[in-house]
Amino acid sequence: MHKKFTYKNGLRVITVPMKSTKSVTVFVMCGVGSRHETRDINGASHFIEHLMFKGTKKRPTTLDISKALDSVGAEFNAATSKDWTGYYVKIDSKKVELALDVLSDMLSNSKFDKKEIDRERNVIVEEINMYHDNPMMYVEDVLEQIMYKGSTLGWEIAGPRKTIKEIPRSKLIAYRDKYYIPENTVVCIAGNIDSKIEALVKKYFNTTKEVPNETEGFKPFEFTQDKPQVKLVYKKTEQVQLALGFPGYSSFDDRVYAKYLLSVILGGNMSSKLFIAVRERKGLAYFVRSYVNVYQDTGNFIVQSGLDKSRLEMAIKIILAELKKIKSKGVTADDLQKAKEYLRGKTALGLEETSNIADLYVKQELLQGKIMSPDQKLKKFDAVTAKEIQAVAKEMFDKDLVSLAIIGPFKDEKKFLELLKI
Repeated sequence: MHKKFTYKNGLRVITVPMKSTKSVTVFVMCGVGSRHETRDINGASHFIEHLMFKGTKKRPTTLDISKALDSVGAEFNAATSKDWTGYYVKIDSKKVELALDVLSDMLSNSKFDKKEIDRERNVIVEEINMYHDNPMMYVEDVLEQIMYKGSTLGWEIAGPRKTIKEIPRSKLIAYRDKYYIPENTVVCIAGNIDSKIEALVKKYFNTTKEVPNETEGFKPFEFTQDKPQVKLVYKKTEQVQLALGFPGYSSFDDRVYAKYLLSVILGGNMSSKLFIAVRERKGLAYFVRSYVNVYQDTGNFIVQSGLDKSRLEMAIKIILAELKKIKSKGVTADDLQKAKEYLRGKTALGLEETSNIADLYVKQELLQGKIMSPDQKLKKFDAVTAKEIQAVAKEMFDKDLVSLAIIGPFKDEKKFLELLKI
């Protein structure tokens, strides 16, 4: 059973005891991501994530931070999304105080040394290059650029190379100081912990005084799309990457549970409808999958595949035919039950990892302001009916709301627009 408490400065802390494990994950998440940025600092959230590992007053260098955690075999990393930035350490439960010490030190005392900032610019530019050179990774970004055109939600998380090379230290620090405040931060500790953990958290994370909350929200996105749209990124490749997207639902919409189950049925595993139709029956692709993204104000449903350029048009037709079939005929009781059992099994496996539990709880608190246990979430999935699945499919898979992104040796958008008829 989890426990939540809030300090006077606004910092929220969640503890989730797990007596069956010998590890603990400490996950700290701040409510800031690329969608909170302005054009002149696009990429700042991700840049700051990197700089948090570049030295503090207590641990002056990157090596000092990594040695402290490596010396006890800890796992540690960070991530930046469009909605949040998070930092975690997974560690032997006997060493949990070290995790709290290092994370709080990084978040409160990072130096942001100018030499380190300038050195890291090149690292991030190379990260951007790597991402752009990997079509399988990059095609989702291309898709969201057109789906969320005109919104910061469509911007790349890492930002443009030019901005990363030029953004001044003063703007990075101002952005950090604006959003990295107690009221905009959640700490979750999941694993083999006892009642002493609260005193340790207070020792390391309740040292920050109350800070006026001057954070700015983001402008909620509203879909205004009224016709199919295509974006091609020309790249001379043998294998083409495609991503087909539709508007979805936000994290506050109960229809997300039907959306997740629909994704499992269509392309969530090797027995899904798209996998069988596109790969097994026709041999058109090595991989085909569907998945969902959920944001605070909106979401999407994406079908992605990598395939030979000569088979692209046929694959698109088959994918669209499967979506149309779901709209018109719905799903069987057997399909739905298998999807629910699949999610139940995945959840059971995930519950064995303290990192997954910490991730689940910290995101719910930060992004939704409320927490459901894994069992409570499973009950939400269990309650979904086949009729609700079909209703969600009919609403999402609208021929006027489809977007298609392709990375490959193509320049003519018109022929692909002709294919986008459901």
